[in-house]
Amino acid sequence: MLLPMKDLLVEARKGGYAIPAPNAENELNVRAYIEVAEELRSPLIIGSVSHANPNMYDYGRIVTDLARQATVPVAFNLDHGMTFEVAVMAIRAGFTSVMVDRSKLPYEENVAQVKEVVRMAHAVGVSAEAELGHVGIGSNYAVDGVSNFTDPELAKKFVEETQIDALAVAIGTAHGLYKGEPKLQFDLLEQIVNSVDIPLVLHGGSGTGDENLARACRSGINKVNLSTDMKYAALQNLKKVYPIGEGEENIFGFWRLLQEGFKDALRHYVKVCGSEGKA
Repeated sequence: MLLPMKDLLVEARKGGYAIPAPNAENELNVRAYIEVAEELRSPLIIGSVSHANPNMYDYGRIVTDLARQATVPVAFNLDHGMTFEVAVMAIRAGFTSVMVDRSKLPYEENVAQVKEVVRMAHAVGVSAEAELGHVGIGSNYAVDGVSNFTDPELAKKFVEETQIDALAVAIGTAHGLYKGEPKLQFDLLEQIVNSVDIPLVLHGGSGTGDENLARACRSGINKVNLSTDMKYAALQNLKKVYPIGEGEENIFGFWRLLQEGFKDALRHYVKVCGSEGKA
């Protein structure tokens, strides 16, 4: 069943667990992720970035059709929507949530631009997520991983001013592959949890480490964004048996191997996030 992301995250917050939010670029990903969610009876958030699917309308039809047929709750989220126009396209394409990423802007500009999208999204029943602080990239973790953290008091003000449904926090994770060991600021997370009354999102879930991630999910994180680890698992699964043989027919074998890799990775993260059996 296809639902607004807010509905799933409110339940996760009540239950003290997180929902995995893997990014998907095509029907192969989407089918794999929904199959795992149904198998483990877990709610699911499918994420997508606009540059991965320039024709958002066609892709939106694929995802929403599959999500409606699912026997577990599924939300469809625009990840890192960088412009107002992209948010409009996503909503028209059937996304049930949009992430408004203005985290690199000064605070007042961040608030103003987020509010604009939130008002539009809420008018048509679509959830909205935004980021305060900034989650950088893993290759520059020595700098990005120890700066631009989310300020708890400012987070409270940000949530009140923007009326977002979920807040992405910067507590020591990073996007992509890490260069250096990730160190999550759990004391800071606790302060943020006590400052705001909405679900919290962790970007850069890949490579964070199972112990770190499980603790974060128990401590107030309700959505974990995943991309790098999903792709890596799919490629590693393919490499186990590649090359299968000669001939064009083997492309179907490649697809199956990739799909199984995606599925294995999501099974792992469903258990780490604590969402198994919650649907």
